[in-house]
Amino acid sequence: MVRKSEIDINNEILEILKNNSRSSYTEIGKMLNLSEGAIRKRVRKMIEEGVIKKFTVIIDYKKVGKVESLTGINVSPESLLKVIEEIKKIDKIDKIYITSGDHTLIVDIVANSFEELDEIHKKIESIDGVINVYPAPILEIIR
Repeated sequence: MVRKSEIDINNEILEILKNNSRSSYTEIGKMLNLSEGAIRKRVRKMIEEGVIKKFTVIIDYKKVGKVESLTGINVSPESLLKVIEEIKKIDKIDKIYITSGDHTLIVDIVANSFEELDEIHKKIESIDGVINVYPAPILEIIR
């Protein structure tokens, strides 16, 4: 019988929680043939190590009358940290990602209307060091 590594078990726990963050430690333990205590200990350790940032839900903002946009932002390299600090101050920005590829940053914005979303994009454009802003409002969540 091949024994699973700690990393494999942790990855299985993460996959279960990713699909349903409401899964109880008892349920996860039964799925993985481990005790509730073992699952609790592993999850607590992953939280302490920053592997698990937070437990959350995925909201279809369109269904609650809001507008969500994943917006790409190109920033001059010397201004990156300053721009991030300014973006953190904008209330409607849910997440900020530093990326490689087409954009320096991608931000997840949740606004009450397209008008408010446009105002947020203009606010981002006005930040010193921002080169371009590329809005991409989400039309539908597939998965």
